Amino acid sequence: MHQITTKTVMFISGAFVSHYYWEHWLWYFKSKGYKVVAPPWIHKNDTPENLRDTNSSNKIGSISLSELLCYYTEIIEQLQEKPILIGHSYGGLLVQLLVQQDLAAAGVCISSFPPAGLSFKKLVFYKNILKFVHIFFSDKSIVLLTFKKWQDILYNSASEEEQIIAFEDFIIPESQTALRDLLFRNTRVNFKKKHVPLFFIAGSKDKFVTSKVLYWNYKKYKNFHSITCYKKLEAKDHFLILEPQWKETAESIVKWLDKIS
Repeated sequence: MHQITTKTVMFISGAFVSHYYWEHWLWYFKSKGYKVVAPPWIHKNDTPENLRDTNSSNKIGSISLSELLCYYTEIIEQLQEKPILIGHSYGGLLVQLLVQQDLAAAGVCISSFPPAGLSFKKLVFYKNILKFVHIFFSDKSIVLLTFKKWQDILYNSASEEEQIIAFEDFIIPESQTALRDLLFRNTRVNFKKKHVPLFFIAGSKDKFVTSKVLYWNYKKYKNFHSITCYKKLEAKDHFLILEPQWKETAESIVKWLDKIS
């Protein structure tokens, strides 16, 4: 069995949101004895308020998937040990791609965007992505999530008060290029390749990346010498890491890590 000895955890953020949304998670994993880091995406190292300002967000439109992979690779290579990667949403896909490059001790993919591969189950996901992307234009523009889409698709199981607070605290502009890359760039994973332990976590009420899509992603991994696990959490939406019961999700990850160590 693969033994996890590292105590370094790197959190990788998803699209549309500031890395500050990991704040409670950083505190929780520190309390469990882990060294933690949650680097912002490139060009996003600022407050949400400043990033929502037009002049401050111009560079965000240039962010691409390949640029993000290079950026996180450089950060990982500067660490003293290979980290446990915990990624949410777009960050979950980045975790899978970084694991493919043998840059992690283990990977946790929460509500993860799926890699390339044919499946009817993914149609809802691509339909959602197309709501944010100008598919026929190659401009490096940004998209700012509307509150209605946040409320209806991404944070749909929260109360309206919780939705408003989180929207104001964490929502930032996103790169059209980074989202468009999900449709056109190579996000393929070699599912037969031996890999470090992977843990997929889905929310039963996730409308953006449905539990069916995440289960499809999990089942695609075919290497029988590698640990691949899946867990569906009931009454959780796409932003389950922000929900009042976020600690339940964090605890399930710590228990999984303890089990495979």
